[in-house]
Amino acid sequence: MMWLGHWSSRGAICAPRVRTLLLATAAAPILSSTPAIGQLASPAPAEQPSSPAGDTVRSAVEEIIVTGLRQTIQTSINEKKNETAIVDALSAQDIGDLPALSVGEAIQTITGATTHREKGGASEISLRGLGSFLSNTTFNGREASNGSGDRAVNFNQFPSELINDIKIYKSQQADLVEGGVAGTIELGTLKPLDYGKRRIQAEIRANYNPYQDRIIGAGAWGWRGTLSYVDQFDAGALGEIGIALGVQRNDVNNPEESYAASSTWVACNAAVTAANANCPEVSRAAAAAGAPFYLAPNSVQFRQISEQDRRDAIFGAVQWRPGDRLNVNLDVQYSKRAYSEDRRDLILSETRFGLKNRIIGDDGRLLYAEGLSSVESTGTLFERDEEYLGGGLGLEFEASDRLTLSGDASYSRTKRRDIERSVRLRSDPLDIFGNRTPLNNQRVPYVYDARNGYATLITIDPRFNVNNYSLFSDDARLRRDQLQRENEIVAGRLDAGYEMEGFLWRIDGGVRFSRQTYSDFDDRVEITQDDRNVDRAVNFACRTIFPQTDYLSSAPGAPITSWATFDPVCQFRDYLGTEDPGRNADIRSVANRDVTEEVWAGYAMASYETKAGDIPLRGNFGVRVVDTRVTSRGLRSALGVVTNPDGSIRLVASGDFETLTIKGGSTRVLPSLNAIFEVNPDLLLRLAGYRAMSRPAPSSLGAGRTIQLEDGTNFSSIEDAIRLITANGSPRLKPIMSWNADAAIEFYPNRDSILAATFYYKKFAGGYIPVTLEEQIDIGGQSVTVPVVQTQNSSEKSRVYGVEVTLANRFSWLPAPLDGLGAKVSYSYANSNFKNYDIRLGDVVNPDTGDVTPGMIPPAGLSGYSKHVLSAQIYYQLGGLSLQSIYNYRSNYYQDFVGGNAQLRYVRGNDTVDLRASYDINRNLSLRLEALNIFDEPKVTDMPIKGSSRQYHFYGSRYFLGIRLRV
Repeated sequence: MMWLGHWSSRGAICAPRVRTLLLATAAAPILSSTPAIGQLASPAPAEQPSSPAGDTVRSAVEEIIVTGLRQTIQTSINEKKNETAIVDALSAQDIGDLPALSVGEAIQTITGATTHREKGGASEISLRGLGSFLSNTTFNGREASNGSGDRAVNFNQFPSELINDIKIYKSQQADLVEGGVAGTIELGTLKPLDYGKRRIQAEIRANYNPYQDRIIGAGAWGWRGTLSYVDQFDAGALGEIGIALGVQRNDVNNPEESYAASSTWVACNAAVTAANANCPEVSRAAAAAGAPFYLAPNSVQFRQISEQDRRDAIFGAVQWRPGDRLNVNLDVQYSKRAYSEDRRDLILSETRFGLKNRIIGDDGRLLYAEGLSSVESTGTLFERDEEYLGGGLGLEFEASDRLTLSGDASYSRTKRRDIERSVRLRSDPLDIFGNRTPLNNQRVPYVYDARNGYATLITIDPRFNVNNYSLFSDDARLRRDQLQRENEIVAGRLDAGYEMEGFLWRIDGGVRFSRQTYSDFDDRVEITQDDRNVDRAVNFACRTIFPQTDYLSSAPGAPITSWATFDPVCQFRDYLGTEDPGRNADIRSVANRDVTEEVWAGYAMASYETKAGDIPLRGNFGVRVVDTRVTSRGLRSALGVVTNPDGSIRLVASGDFETLTIKGGSTRVLPSLNAIFEVNPDLLLRLAGYRAMSRPAPSSLGAGRTIQLEDGTNFSSIEDAIRLITANGSPRLKPIMSWNADAAIEFYPNRDSILAATFYYKKFAGGYIPVTLEEQIDIGGQSVTVPVVQTQNSSEKSRVYGVEVTLANRFSWLPAPLDGLGAKVSYSYANSNFKNYDIRLGDVVNPDTGDVTPGMIPPAGLSGYSKHVLSAQIYYQLGGLSLQSIYNYRSNYYQDFVGGNAQLRYVRGNDTVDLRASYDINRNLSLRLEALNIFDEPKVTDMPIKGSSRQYHFYGSRYFLGIRLRV
């Protein structure tokens, strides 16, 4: 397999070969077992209930105790079969048995789900080819806050050892919390009384990261420890009480190495060569008229990261059952994370300057160029503190034999603080001693070569030795950035269910309220220093050796492998006399957000059971009504109106801010229908139709406004003096809506096997587009109408359709010991015509006339949309030994930037292989081994069109060895 490891981080030429090999290995035994599956669908002669002997044999078979991975697969198949909606699940009956290192990695093994990997771990979840922003995630049936400014859940804050059940609702039903056009992900923890036994469990895992072994002076080992306790007590007249407690410490490291271009790309005029300037830009109109152009980034950088990541998590649950009719559940989760990165960057900050000898592809890709750029060495210490607190109290009361009442109150809060201290040193005609450098120029010649189709190679003129500390001698710039976010959700709901007889056997209804607040600020302190004597002293005092060996050794070509680096904390101390100057006293900014969202929702749902001819039919239908109200408070720079002697006016900034309050809202009706036809006990046909919604991210609802004034000092009106107002959010954004239809056929030949296919269709009422809208604002006591660039709901219709296929089987028909083999293959295909336009280079729509000014580059699809998603698993279980290999493939997808940069970024298709093994020494003690990304698959991104390489990002493999004790 060595050739495979060598290949896996290089291009896509051999990708089909690897995928074919792995898929053939996984799928061949499943397909060859088709006759056996067919036999299992009908009882064998010994299973016929015609004789007592047959009953005895069947009973003996049913009493076999199944544990471990096989039990998890059986439980997951059983949950899918019994649910009314179209559901895929991963469920473990015992605590800590979820077969994955993290919740995100567990979810990506579920049909139709895939993840975006960051730092070697699964993060954002996409369902059915739709981005994470179109999914809804709940924890024990409740919304959970996060620190990212969107509605996605940070799965890393929930230890997988304390999660027992993951369900993905592909179709909707009226009693589900709204918000999932793609689907709803439900994470569940155990209820101690329902668990029914005492369990004390301790597990510790050592983490080995080969990339960390390259970090000079650092150890390659981390660790993760989990302790949990579950018990039940008879409290006499008070009834039964169950408790569950869990704690975890996670102390790991995830070093990274990458090359990346900037997040802003420009269309440069290919007909002009600017020898001593940045390339001139081409407008949309000029491009439409035939002006040739090429796409170039503003800068490029090499980055090396050393990281420390520590998280403490606590989980507690109490279940109280005072009698047969009342059940009370209380659960609380707390997580605190301390995370830091030491970044060392080598930056070419002017990659559009003096470009010549260009080679340009037919689609505008820049394949080759020679240019000039300043070269910078920047050291950064990034620190993040994040705290999560969540929980809720739920009650279930059987008011009568037919009437059930329930209620739930919940709270969730996330606080995140990021502090980043960075120091830049730049090239100059003179070194730190005042001597002329070999180039005698601030700008250094370099070569940009992207012709290999995989990764851009940067070659710097060897006369500028990037490892020579003395050459980084000018323009010292110190920055302290602080970004702070707080997200809080308070919610409550009341539900009632009444059972009847006949066609409608149950009626459910309820009401729910939630209040979500989101606020943030981004503060920057910037200090420049230009005294060469001071620069020289700090340069000598704060030099560091390059912190890593074999930097980018897995990358193609001959990239830069090291450069002169400095300690930024030392630089802050020696330049300023303090390691941290603190934030500004006034942190007000038009970029700050303060958003409140209140939601009232009510639903009614009927469950039915009947027959369609001779075929049993069951399901539910209902409607959910959702009212959403948004209040957003923001700032804009205050302006004063000055009247000139000739009667004209000019606008002047007062240096202060004015508060804006913008309100928005919507009311949506969400009908749903689910139907299950039981063709026979092992064959189900499911149909579903429903309307779904997904709200915009809270960070997209800011009300801040940045005012750009026209050049000049004499205008006839305030409107004439204002060129443009740019919004940092759009509080009036409405949810994305879709009408959906699903059809599924599911075959369950036995408890270990499933063959299922689901077809789905989604029609969207519109997405989000950048537009210029008129807003009325007050300036100098006058109400004026001015253009504001912001995001608006699009009226353009779009659709997604696709198919999901699941095939799982345990090869029990093989002779022992091969009968312990099993496999599962899940494949999802999606086709979408949804369009996302690049804000600088894409189409522009006039919202009043509907006229479209064509852009220079094609649009992207939905964020997170992959046409092909595949997961293949092979497992083997014999006694206490369990082995598992997991292969995941995801085709290319568009991924938007956090923070509002709307230029298009694509993640190339990638495949990863993970291995897991466990061995139960006895009923109390077991060993576990896990290996993630064993072939060191990198993340490669393009921008702003596919094939235009922006970044290659390596984070290596990770290995975990653990021991678990349970009593």
